[in-house]
Amino acid sequence: MADATRVRHVLIAADKFKGSLTAVEVARHVTAGLRRAVPGVAVRALPVADGGDGTVDAAVAAGFERRTATVTGPVGEPVAAAYALRPADGTAVVEMAEASGLRHLPRGVFAPLTATSLGTGELLRAALDAGARTVVLGVGGSAGTDGGAGMLAALGARFLDADGRALGPGGGPLAALSRADLSGLDARLPGTRIVLASDVDNPLTGPRGAAAVYGPQKGASREDVAVLDAALAHYARVLDGGARAGAAGAGAAGGLGYGALAGLGAAFRPGIEVMLEVLGFAAALEDADLVITGEGSLDEQTLYGKAPVGVARAARGTRVVAVCGRLALGGAALAGAGIERAYALGDLEPDPARCMAEAGPLVERLAERIARDYLA
Repeated sequence: MADATRVRHVLIAADKFKGSLTAVEVARHVTAGLRRAVPGVAVRALPVADGGDGTVDAAVAAGFERRTATVTGPVGEPVAAAYALRPADGTAVVEMAEASGLRHLPRGVFAPLTATSLGTGELLRAALDAGARTVVLGVGGSAGTDGGAGMLAALGARFLDADGRALGPGGGPLAALSRADLSGLDARLPGTRIVLASDVDNPLTGPRGAAAVYGPQKGASREDVAVLDAALAHYARVLDGGARAGAAGAGAAGGLGYGALAGLGAAFRPGIEVMLEVLGFAAALEDADLVITGEGSLDEQTLYGKAPVGVARAARGTRVVAVCGRLALGGAALAGAGIERAYALGDLEPDPARCMAEAGPLVERLAERIARDYLA
């Protein structure tokens, strides 16, 4: 049993378990398990996200207002997309996946060369219409690889071929780009602070670029990847001489990161770092003796900007443990990341399918173990 003498207040700051539990649900089940074991324990839940799926939900759980807009989906169909707004200070959280994510593609049908980020630009415009003066643009899980050209077009940019005709949607047509006209961009943008929040720092092109690394996840063949990489390189040369193509985060969300950096003047920051600030993590931490973080899989990727490591770093010496579905990190790696101990659903149920199907009750059982180890 761990030394529990000073643990009186617990802060739950976990991300989603992708495919089974949202971050809000993780927090609810952890709370239930803790209180089943130690009924009087003080618990505060602060669901977190790193800019990808679930970012708007995390903001709403922290007190933002949920707003919705009908926007253009990645293959042109209308979709209902949500963003979060804090009217008191004009801060909005816009999640790219809400408008232009893979989840909006017809089941099993990909559009690697033609999927567009137009809807993300429309969602940004809706946030501006609602009074946003600071926009946290969370990116991840995009359906396309268009370099953010669709997003910029929705905000007033024009992308023209040699005959002066507007390009079609998606990354493929960017190979024919002759002129990029940004003079018509929404006049409110220069007075708006835009933060590009992402858990990846890939450049736009090359072997670590948007097309090579993430294109296959969106249905791109080897030939498609080559076409998209060349088209994105050409697009960057036309847009800003390629100045920002190598910038950290430019390759995020099919190159939408580059469009935000080069076209909107966005500043890139690690997604979890930004979201912890927006959600008020520092204030929530003040009374905490123990922080419980986590996500679906604690693995090597976790160590590179994912939510649990961001939470542990921000905890500044407060004890941190993690819950997860799958644990693929040893004790030394966990300790190096600031996580004292990890509790995995796989320790309770070896069948991955059952782990996902019964994730809620299993998380509660893990939380009971944590309570016995740290709160008893």
